[in-house]
Amino acid sequence: MKDQEVLEALQRMRDASKKRNFVQSIDLTINFKGIDFKKAENRVDVEVTMPNPTGKHSEVKTLVFVKDKDFASQLKGKASKIIMDEQIPSLKKKDVEELVSNYNVLLAEGQAILAVGKYLGQQLAPRGKMPKPIQPSINSFEEMISKSSTSLNVSNKKGKFMPLVHVTVGREKDEDRKVADNVIAVFNAVVQGLEKREQNIKSVYLKLSMGPPIKIGAKEGIMVSHKTKPEGTEKIFHKAKPEGAEKSSRLVSQKTKAEKPLKSHEKKQGPAGKPVKQKTVAAASEDDAE
Repeated sequence: MKDQEVLEALQRMRDASKKRNFVQSIDLTINFKGIDFKKAENRVDVEVTMPNPTGKHSEVKTLVFVKDKDFASQLKGKASKIIMDEQIPSLKKKDVEELVSNYNVLLAEGQAILAVGKYLGQQLAPRGKMPKPIQPSINSFEEMISKSSTSLNVSNKKGKFMPLVHVTVGREKDEDRKVADNVIAVFNAVVQGLEKREQNIKSVYLKLSMGPPIKIGAKEGIMVSHKTKPEGTEKIFHKAKPEGAEKSSRLVSQKTKAEKPLKSHEKKQGPAGKPVKQKTVAAASEDDAE
């Protein structure tokens, strides 16, 4: 992917989008081709450290699973919530749902992560919420927090493995240069994990939250949904019939029906709807003879 193509797509994206009353996010979508995602080795699941923050985690709320009590004491006032490893087995499904909803950064001391995997793995892993391991030190904790604003998990698993990945790479107010650097970082990380590299990439799009998708590398970058017809197409493809055409069509139909020959078993109707007596073939011959 060329740097200039990304910058041009970002400009077209801004030109094609209306101003909103809120700061929109900038999303990147990478579509794949020629990949069998039923095979585990082909599935996309990479951790990317981007050069610039995306604004996705403007407020970091940290949950830390800990075994070392001294380390737990040091984390007080720094971590949003601390759960000791002996508490992990007693966590119910509802408790885990609340933890996932309320905390956007999950960490675990090395020894505690074993208990997390054993008791909570079935709920956390499918959502990509397994905690990242850290050493039992404040330096390790703070280093991981600083990375959380630029760290991103890129996966094509959305309930099932989809032929695309969709991630946030910045905000509307960010400079194009910084957003482009993030786009290229994500693209390169994803491509490195594909068997045929860029040959497995079908297309790449950028869009604002409420804007149309813009294809990177295309002159006309707006992707129009097939479900919605562009304005004016109905006039082009569904022209109105000329005035009187419908009446004329009915008259022709009636005339055709009237001229249709009667079948042998049908009787001709008179003006009052009464059957009209018809001469037999023999009678008609006698008349001709006279």
